[in-house]
Amino acid sequence: MLALSAGITRGLPVGANVATCDNSGAKILRIFTVVGLKTVKGRKPAAAIGDLVMASVIKGRPDMRKQVVYAIIVRQRKEYRRPDGTRIKFEDNAAVVLKDEKGNPKGTIFKGAIAKEACERWPAISKIASIIV
Repeated sequence: MLALSAGITRGLPVGANVATCDNSGAKILRIFTVVGLKTVKGRKPAAAIGDLVMASVIKGRPDMRKQVVYAIIVRQRKEYRRPDGTRIKFEDNAAVVLKDEKGNPKGTIFKGAIAKEACERWPAISKIASIIV
């Protein structure tokens, strides 16, 4: 996992339901922790693009439901600013399910665009992504 160049606004708090954009078998995930995040006491932790989260599968194939999985956030609706001054926001929130915490995706096809920041941080995702914004 590499560092990010942009300071991304965290738009997905713990407890948020996020759709998946791959063919792993999970449809909707519920975020319950953001891995490696340090916050102020009393603040609700939140995830942003490129963050590794632990989530439970709320909706999907019967063998995937109620499983705890690692995932990476690849799209968020909350706009964020890139170092060149442009502001980016997507039309939905989306995540990619991982096989392990090293960043290897479980699915083989990603639907929709993937943020450039997530691809910079996780090279295994950029290999599979067809559209990088």
